[in-house]
Amino acid sequence: MPITKKEIRDNALRFALEWRDASRERAEAQTFWNEFFQIFGVSRRRVASFEEPVKKLGEKRGSIDLFWKGTLVVEHKSRGGNLDKAYNQALDYFPGLKEEELPKYVLVSDFDRFCLYDLNENTQCSFLLNELPEHIDLFGFISGHQIKVYKDEDPVNIQVAEKMGELHDALLDSGYDGHDLEVFLVRLVYCLFADDTGIFNAKGDFEDYLRNKTKENGSDTGSILANMFQVLDTPYEKRQKTLDEDLVNFPYVNGDLFREPLRIAHFNGAMRELLLECCLFDWSKVSPAIFGSLFQSVMDRKRRRNLGAHYTSEKNILKVICGLFLDDLRREFEAIKNDARKVTAFHNKIAAMRFFDPACGCGNFLVITYREIRQLEIEVLQQYFMLTSKMYKAGVTQLETDIETISKIDVNQFYGIEIEEFPARIAQVALWLTDHQMNMRLSQAFGQTYVRLPLQHAPNIICDNALRKDWETVIPSKEHLYILGNPPFIGKQNRNAGQMADMDVICQPLKAKGLPNYGVLDYVALWYIKAALFIENSNVKVTFVSTNSITQGEQVAALWEFLLRKGVKIFFAHRTFKWTNEARGNAQVFCVIIGFTWNNTTQKKRLFDYETPQSESHEIEAKNINPYLIDAIDIVVSSRNKPLCNVPEMLYGSKPVDDGNLFFDDDEKVELLKKEPKAEQFIRRVISAHEFINGKNRWCLWLKDIAPNEWRNLPELVKLVEAVRGFRLKSKKAATVKLAEVPYLFGEIRQPETNYIVIPLHSSEHRKFIPTGYFSKDNILHNSCSAVPNATLYHFGILTSTMHMVWMRTVCGRIKSDYRYSNNLVYNNFLFPHDISNKQKAKVEEKAQAVLNARELFPNSTLADLYDPLTMPKALLTAHRELDAAVDACYRKTPFQNELERLEFLFQLYSSYTQPLVPAMDAKPKRKRMGKG
Repeated sequence: MPITKKEIRDNALRFALEWRDASRERAEAQTFWNEFFQIFGVSRRRVASFEEPVKKLGEKRGSIDLFWKGTLVVEHKSRGGNLDKAYNQALDYFPGLKEEELPKYVLVSDFDRFCLYDLNENTQCSFLLNELPEHIDLFGFISGHQIKVYKDEDPVNIQVAEKMGELHDALLDSGYDGHDLEVFLVRLVYCLFADDTGIFNAKGDFEDYLRNKTKENGSDTGSILANMFQVLDTPYEKRQKTLDEDLVNFPYVNGDLFREPLRIAHFNGAMRELLLECCLFDWSKVSPAIFGSLFQSVMDRKRRRNLGAHYTSEKNILKVICGLFLDDLRREFEAIKNDARKVTAFHNKIAAMRFFDPACGCGNFLVITYREIRQLEIEVLQQYFMLTSKMYKAGVTQLETDIETISKIDVNQFYGIEIEEFPARIAQVALWLTDHQMNMRLSQAFGQTYVRLPLQHAPNIICDNALRKDWETVIPSKEHLYILGNPPFIGKQNRNAGQMADMDVICQPLKAKGLPNYGVLDYVALWYIKAALFIENSNVKVTFVSTNSITQGEQVAALWEFLLRKGVKIFFAHRTFKWTNEARGNAQVFCVIIGFTWNNTTQKKRLFDYETPQSESHEIEAKNINPYLIDAIDIVVSSRNKPLCNVPEMLYGSKPVDDGNLFFDDDEKVELLKKEPKAEQFIRRVISAHEFINGKNRWCLWLKDIAPNEWRNLPELVKLVEAVRGFRLKSKKAATVKLAEVPYLFGEIRQPETNYIVIPLHSSEHRKFIPTGYFSKDNILHNSCSAVPNATLYHFGILTSTMHMVWMRTVCGRIKSDYRYSNNLVYNNFLFPHDISNKQKAKVEEKAQAVLNARELFPNSTLADLYDPLTMPKALLTAHRELDAAVDACYRKTPFQNELERLEFLFQLYSSYTQPLVPAMDAKPKRKRMGKG
């Protein structure tokens, strides 16, 4: 009778450990293969011979290293030998063999590496000696256990998630839906994983049972699965003696995973085939992050947007956990690893750590955190036994101690809250599966097989609204606690009624305590607020991934003034970066990562910056990280209605509210004037952002201060005005309907009465400079731009300088990653140079004119051409550099080395002219106004 799979796996572990240092070929090779066959309970002498003589091609003779007639040829090399050459050498023996002696398999090895060729299936599988326990099923032809073909070359990746998505869709379309469908899919995921990883007794038992016991038309697939699920929830001693013998060896899983009765899922042939296709993937290679993708792949785009679910890649999750705790732990371990007592204390420390994701989704953050902390524990245990065990130090890594007793970390140290049931269940199962993966690694490290069944502990994942739930009822203690995750990415304009109610529940009680403008916040900000309240007076550390909007524009003051008042300190951060995912819907998000604590000012600050949102990060050692994620003092810039310094006021352009009826391009203007030549006197050029930057013309009908008798008898103009009136009357906004009383005027008129500098409100992130320009008052300023009337060449120079641009890039809002200029936030808070000499001012004006002159050297190029980083002319670039030098000299004598240095200076300057950011709650701000620039 063949020995059991567990015995084979234990034997393989021992074999791998004992032979890890072998190097010679002839002296040890035969012992190596004798013991190899003993792994499977087979005496080599009974089936195979060494050095079998055989005639090769031509007249040459040779000898096969190990020959099992009709089954196997083995060719063996010294460590590091050429295995491809060994395989070809084995094939050279075939012509000298009889037909019945030809092998089904060729196995080549150099002690450390193996490659098995299945000649019937035309497949091969390569692996290392230490991976042998994971590949014992390849050698079913030795042990008597039937071998099967698996897609070893196909790693479990996004294709698996998509295939599960197809099965989900097929079941849903058939009418199997809701809670039952969600639980059913989670159970299938567990079984598919268990089938390939040793949780079930033999690899492929689950697939074999489905393939052999169910009808091809799928009619009984659902009922047979239901029966299997019931068996998996039944202890061995309580199972009927008449149970199908093929089900007897399936383990008792426990953990409530298979407990709840479900409706029977009725399959058809196509659905059964989909499930069997899922079985073909090698689930032992599953990445924990696959469960995030799995969850995404079964949601439609609209629902995903409503939930704010954005699948986070493993790479980005590692950015979070490394900065939150892992880098620090590894540095600490490196420092103490040669002291057994300290290693033990360190092991106890990591065993006491607990992790909480208050928006856990399908558990990606918790799963990868669990994997990494267990991996660290394995390394700690190996180091401990290296220091304390002579046998282990000598290379005998198999312990007499039961490894189940030395691992102290389990899934019940992990907590999560998820509002949807399906992802909450996925999170729980994903943690169990990752636990098994790590137990396999522990087994490999210490030469024992360890399967944690039946499940004794469960992850603490609850299905609830994390914003309404009291976190202290979920977490028993704040000691050794780390909070992490990526809360929903939902902008203020996309919140539904329930989410708006969540904001009121969290923020309304805090309105008088520093959150008066919470209505402008993105939904994700609520997790920052709730976490700040939760960690007060504790050592809890928090790290969230979120949209970059909470570090830009008006949200900074609305959110961070409150957080700073509550004692929040940022200890590490990643500035804006971009990720996409490969699941259905392919979400793209511009993100930041922010790690914070309560009143911890001593910890080293780590800031990661990106040259572009798509590039790799580089670390900056920071003294302090402020809410804009720069190395500068903690300060927020609040919107103000008047400039902080004595400079001309900036105004927004006029807003038409006309449905396009008052505007024309060049062709439309020509066509109108053909029909109505007298209308020319009422047509004015429009300065709007797109046309200004791209060198295009746009025109409008401008009837401000025009007497009615001058145009009411021009039918084409009357027709246009009537169209505007009809559009405004259809509006649901009362203010717009009222504007129908004056349909010949722009809805909001803010036209400069003097010549002005124009600044587009929206500009590409790729431009180093926002293009600015001079225009006469006859050009109508559109509301896509702002203007500074009465501005001088000096003002133009300052506004065009890098000093102003770095301020703008930091405090402005964004649309995705593009700039959104703001009068009240950017311009009114920007500090022009103070108390400068006439000579300095003249220098700025000279260099500002040089910028305009450099533009004129390229009359056929648009501002988009001139300010594209790839095509910016050298003459213009030089002019800007010289302007920057002149402007910088107005601020200080020492040149600025980079943008971050400029920002640090500007924030210090801003702080000196405004009140301290975190005064007592009842203190009134004291403001200074700067002198003339």
